[in-house]
Amino acid sequence: MRKWVGVKTMCKCLLNKNLLVTIVLYFLLVGQSIAGQGKLLETAGLTQIEGSGGGGIVPWATISGYDSRDEMSLSVFNTLVFLDDYRLQSWGASAGLFDRVEMSYARQNLHLSASGGEIRQNIYGLKTRLYGDLIYSVLPQISVGVQHKTLVDGAVASTVGAKNNNSGTDFYVAATKVHLGAVGGYNFIWNLAARATKANQLGLLGYGGAKNNDYQVMVEGSVGVLLSRNWVIGFEYRQKPNNLSGVKEDDWRDFFATYIPNKHFNLTLAWTQLGDIADAGNQQGFYVSATGYLW
Repeated sequence: MRKWVGVKTMCKCLLNKNLLVTIVLYFLLVGQSIAGQGKLLETAGLTQIEGSGGGGIVPWATISGYDSRDEMSLSVFNTLVFLDDYRLQSWGASAGLFDRVEMSYARQNLHLSASGGEIRQNIYGLKTRLYGDLIYSVLPQISVGVQHKTLVDGAVASTVGAKNNNSGTDFYVAATKVHLGAVGGYNFIWNLAARATKANQLGLLGYGGAKNNDYQVMVEGSVGVLLSRNWVIGFEYRQKPNNLSGVKEDDWRDFFATYIPNKHFNLTLAWTQLGDIADAGNQQGFYVSATGYLW
């Protein structure tokens, strides 16, 4: 019964005005967009839950948008995650500059079902491509990035024992590669990232804790198969720190399917398994994300 209630809640929340705006933008712009067209379809990646270009929960080495090395791009996104005891919304925008630099902003709102409260966080991202190309170079494309996070609501972070309830910064390096026709004739994509972080639950529960208040390196990865020009299926894994003494934090994983009809829009559906979050155990549920490319 609890799962069916979650599904009904998801259907209602899909009417969220921000998601509707993203979808409407697609229909308005599909015939007249001046989006960068330099990259192949699907090679822009998706939008990660912290605003960076990549997968759903893992940043990739890709630069958001379809801009080539003499173009720029701008995209907007909205993501909703429906868990047993929480609902997370993340929305924002990203700019790609000459397929070299990415700047992003994300606003996260974690709705606490039991208390009716909310935890809000702002994330400012910067990524630069150091080497390679997703398809054409022998070695993978490699990028480095930073995500600076500021908590708007730090009371819960203080309650669970975070050392810092104000702000924190993550640093990461990512390598991404597409292998053409590698899996039964289908294209195969993989990504591997290493993140130095102090963040508890992305930073929504603050940064650092009694168990650990130093940076730790967490491993993150994605694999996917491009079934056609328009469909991608795959799996993601994200290692998480466990800094807080009284609150357990588990690694994250998801199974996703993405529809990419053209270079103006993509839609991702996923089943997420996020483990314990604060005092709620075994959190899992649906993930839906839409990205619209404005130019």
